[in-house]
Amino acid sequence: MILLVRRIAAVCALGAALAACGAPEAARTASRAAPPAPAASAPSRPATLAPGPGGLTPVFHHGPRSGGKTVALTFDADMTADQGPRAAAGERFDHPRLITTLRTLKVPATVFMTGRWAEEYPAQARAIGRDPLFEVANHSYSHYAFTDDCYGLPTVAGNRMRADVERAYAAFRAAGVPDAKPYFRFPGGCYDRRALRALSGTGVTAVQWDVVGGDAFATDADAVARQVLDGVRPGSVVVLHCTRSAAPTTERAIRTIVPELRRQGFRFVKVSELIGSARR
Repeated sequence: MILLVRRIAAVCALGAALAACGAPEAARTASRAAPPAPAASAPSRPATLAPGPGGLTPVFHHGPRSGGKTVALTFDADMTADQGPRAAAGERFDHPRLITTLRTLKVPATVFMTGRWAEEYPAQARAIGRDPLFEVANHSYSHYAFTDDCYGLPTVAGNRMRADVERAYAAFRAAGVPDAKPYFRFPGGCYDRRALRALSGTGVTAVQWDVVGGDAFATDADAVARQVLDGVRPGSVVVLHCTRSAAPTTERAIRTIVPELRRQGFRFVKVSELIGSARR
C-alpha cells in the first residue's frame, strides 16, 4: 500500500506570526528541512502469460532456451480429496525432509499444492508459503482430473472445474498462505480445450513441464537423478513430487541433482522468474 504523506501548511497573519505559530524559529527551520517520508513501493504482480486463441487459458512449458542457464524445480504436493482416511491411518502425503534439504541447499522452488493437502498440513503450507525461497501455486483442490482417462484419477465435472481451482485458493488462505501465485498445474498434467476454456476466467497460467523427474513411486534415487540431469536444458521446468508415501526417493535425488546442475553452471529459479523471462 502506498502511503501518501500530506503536509498541512498553517498560514499565520503577518501581525501575529509569532503568537499564532508559536514554534521557535529553530524548530520551524528543522521542520522545513526534514525530508518527506519515502513512499512504500507497491508489491509487484507475478508474471502471467496472455490468454491463448479465443481467450483460452495460456499454457507454459519452459522458459527461454537462450539468455542464461536457468532451471525451475517444481514439486507437486498431491493429496486427493478422498484420501483423508488414508492420512488418518498414518499415510504421509507431506515431505518435510525434502523441504528442509531445499532450504539447506538454498534452492528456490515452486510448490504446486492441492487445497486438500493444505487442509491436511496447514502449518507446513503456511511455512512454505511464507518462506521467500519458495512460492505456492495451485494444483487444484481435489486432485481429480480435468479430462477423462487420466492415470485412473477421478474426474471433475466440466461445470465444477473453476470452482475446484477457486476452492484450492480458499484453502491456501485459510491455512495462512499469504500470496499463492496465479499458476495452475492440471492433476496428472491432463488437459484439453474444454478444461482450458473452463479456467479462462480465473486469470491463471497453466504450468506444465519439459522434464519429467520420474520420482512418482520410484525406489531408485540415482535413476531419478539421472533422468533429471539428462533432460535439463536452459529454461527447463522439472516436475517432481513433495509426497513421502508416493515419492520416497525425491529428497535423496535432490542431493545429487542440485550440486551437479550448479557445477554445470545452472541457476535455480522459481516458475515466476521463468515466465517473466518468457514475456520479455
